[in-house]
Amino acid sequence: MSYPEVRYQGESGEINASFRPAGTPPEFVSPRGQRTHYLATTASTDGEFGLYKVDMPPKAGGPATHFHRTISESFFILDGTVRLYDGDRWVDAKKGDFLYVPVGGLHGFRNDADEPASMLLLFAPGAPREEYFEKVSTVGEMTDEERAAFFAEHDTYWTD
Repeated sequence: MSYPEVRYQGESGEINASFRPAGTPPEFVSPRGQRTHYLATTASTDGEFGLYKVDMPPKAGGPATHFHRTISESFFILDGTVRLYDGDRWVDAKKGDFLYVPVGGLHGFRNDADEPASMLLLFAPGAPREEYFEKVSTVGEMTDEERAAFFAEHDTYWTD
């Protein structure tokens, strides 16, 4: 295994990093109080990855078993307890625990605890997940056809 092909042809580097202070408010707050911070989007990473911090209120629940056909998804627990499904079993993940789900891997997550929980979500390669986060709470208002199109557009395939 080797490094990817060279993509930067310059000789002296560039000033092009972006800094995000810890106190930056979340870009999206769901109707149920979940706060999502768009740390690095597909647009800001030129499609390389998407990184999001998700703060879940107590008893927030979460998505049922699903998979993605175009992206992998990784979970890193920052605080609290997040129930993670690894395709075989549900585990109570705590601060510092990590789960990597390859493309096509069955997974799910939820906060069933009486305390809030926080985690990082990493999608690779990047995908425009922001619209998914912002509209998934409205799927109950969609027709069956609209719901199916929404999930297909956002590479989310349910198994339950």
